[in-house]
Amino acid sequence: MATAQLVRATAARAAAAAPLGLTSWRRPALRALSIGLFLLAWHAATLWDLDFYVRFQNIPSPGDVLAEAIELFSSWSFYGHILASLERIWLGFAIATVLGVALGLLIGWFAFAEDTLLPPIELFRPIPAVAWVPISIMLWPTERSSIVFITTLGAFFPIVLNTIHGVEGIDRQLVRAATSLGAGRAAIFREVVLPGALPSIVTGLSVGMGVSWICLISAEMISGQFGVGYFTWVAYGIVKYAQIVVGMLTIGVLGMLSSLVVRLVGARCMPWLPRREKDGA
Repeated sequence: MATAQLVRATAARAAAAAPLGLTSWRRPALRALSIGLFLLAWHAATLWDLDFYVRFQNIPSPGDVLAEAIELFSSWSFYGHILASLERIWLGFAIATVLGVALGLLIGWFAFAEDTLLPPIELFRPIPAVAWVPISIMLWPTERSSIVFITTLGAFFPIVLNTIHGVEGIDRQLVRAATSLGAGRAAIFREVVLPGALPSIVTGLSVGMGVSWICLISAEMISGQFGVGYFTWVAYGIVKYAQIVVGMLTIGVLGMLSSLVVRLVGARCMPWLPRREKDGA
């Protein structure tokens, strides 16, 4: 007891000695500084036309990209591309979440499901999503459904594998304890398996969202007629270099925000975890 009181007193003195608001502004300031240094290096490379094997002669400056972005975001047509990509990504991600989590729980918990369902998943998992584009065009009647299919594939494999690992990593002593208390199979699955696998499931969802964006943009560049990926590829074809960078940065921002939404929802679903563990999920 005395040791615990000493630790709390030491922590309180350390907090009181720290400058007011230090922890509240330090990390945002460092992150803003990193972005500022990146923009400064980019500006210097384009201003001096650096050519150290990597060439910057045709790369637009940050000012040119900003001017192009202002013009594009004042036009409703660019928002149409953004909405098309968002609709495809979230639809594909939702399908992958339902299928990946359900199959992952079954494969991780039941040996028969592992023997019958895991081999086809492992067979198709190494195939890049871009390689599925010709097949998806033949399989699906519309361009939209084929791109959603590619996006679903990209998110599905990280989700299902992380779910399997989460179930397999559950301490079997918890299962035995629940059984000894009279819990049935359904209760064990609901009260032990799902909460125990949830951190791994959220990790798989976060990884799957990033992979699904990569697959979406690749599919839009190859077979799309709308979307940010299609816009970026067309900009390259008509030699609009500033538009290429705007498209790339838009993809980056949308992907970052999508992953942030997944992590925040995952943290809400795991209130029993400490704050630091939830941030690292």
